[in-house]
Amino acid sequence: MPNSLYVSQPYLPPLEEFIPMLEEIWDRKILTNCGPFHHRLEQGLCAHLGVPHISLFNNGTIGLIAALRALDIKGEVITTPYTFVATAHSLLWNDITPIFVDIDPQTLNIDPAKIEAAITGKTTAILPVHCYGHPCDTAAIQAIADRHGLKVIYDAAHAFGVTENGTSILRQGDLSVLSFHATKVFNTFEGGAVVCPDEEMKLAIDHLKNFGFSDEISITTIGINGKMAEINSAMGILQLNHINRLIKQRQAIDEKYRLQLKDIQGIRCGQQGAEGYNYAYFPIFVEDGYAISRDALYLKLKEYEIYTRRYFYPLISNIPMYARLSSADRENLPVANRIADTVLCLPIFPDMQDTSIASVVDVIRRYAGQ
Repeated sequence: MPNSLYVSQPYLPPLEEFIPMLEEIWDRKILTNCGPFHHRLEQGLCAHLGVPHISLFNNGTIGLIAALRALDIKGEVITTPYTFVATAHSLLWNDITPIFVDIDPQTLNIDPAKIEAAITGKTTAILPVHCYGHPCDTAAIQAIADRHGLKVIYDAAHAFGVTENGTSILRQGDLSVLSFHATKVFNTFEGGAVVCPDEEMKLAIDHLKNFGFSDEISITTIGINGKMAEINSAMGILQLNHINRLIKQRQAIDEKYRLQLKDIQGIRCGQQGAEGYNYAYFPIFVEDGYAISRDALYLKLKEYEIYTRRYFYPLISNIPMYARLSSADRENLPVANRIADTVLCLPIFPDMQDTSIASVVDVIRRYAGQ
C-alpha cells in the first residue's frame, strides 16, 4: 500500500520559489495590513479569475460574515443544508435565521424550484453554495431574487477558477466568497476572499475586515479583523503560477477514478464536471447493491490508511443548533438527507499517483461483494 492518503493534500510549490519571498517579507518587515504581496495577489487573482475587484481575507468564514454585514442582511436567509457548517454559522454570527431548502439530486446544489415556497416577509437574501465547485442554476436563482427584491451571496468556497459559458461564476449574484484553505484547489495555507462587483463595495469590505477603519483615526463601521498576512499572500502568488497545471492534473485523476469505478455495483460517481470545472472533489455514493454500508466502507478504507470524508455529514440541519428550526425537518429535506447518508469523498490531489488511485479502488472493489 502507498503512504497514507487524505481527501485533499495541499499543493506546496518548490521551496526554492518560496524562500526568496520569505526573505523579502523579512527585509521589509511588513507582515500584514495590506502589504506589497497582498496587493500583488489581489491584482493577480482579478486577472486570473476574470473578476473586477477582490478583497483578501484571513479565511473564507470571516469573508462570509463580512459579506453578509456589507449587504446589511437581516431576518431570514434561504440556504442549503448540504454544505460545510461555516455557511450556516456565518448567518448565526450575524443574528440571521437560516431557512433550509432541499437540493437538486444531480448537482447537489440548492434546488431553485424549492426556494419561492420558503420566502416569507422576513426573507432578505439567498445564500447558495456551488457544491464541489459545480455551478448553481444562477439564472433561476437571480430571477427569484429579482422578483422578491432579495440579495444573493454565493458561497463559492469550492469554486476557484470555475467558469460557465466562458465567464467566471464568481461574477454571479451580489457577492461571492472564496476559501483558500490548505485543502482547496488554490490555497494560501489559510485564507479567503470576497469578490466585489465595483470599487465602492470593495472599499466597504476592506474597511469591514480592518476593524472598520477608513483611515488612520476614523472608524466608520463595526468591523472585524479579517486581514490576510503577507506570508499567506506570498503563498497565493506562487500558487497562481502553477494553478492551470494543477487543475489539469486533477482532471486526469477524476477521469481515472471514473474509469476504474464504473463497473462496481452500488457505487455511483458524482456529477461529471463540465468545461470550466476545477475538479475540487471526487464524491462517490454508496447505494443499494453495495455489500456494506457507507460508514462501514469509510472504516475499511481507514484501516488501509485511506482517509476519505463523509462530506457533508452530518447534514447541517441535523446538527443540534439547527435541528430546532422548522425548515430542518427531515421530511422537508429528503434529497439532502439521502445524499448526506451515502456520500464519500475520495482522495484527490494534483500529484496523486496511479498506484494510489488503484489502491483506493482495490479496497472499494474488495468489499463490493461481487
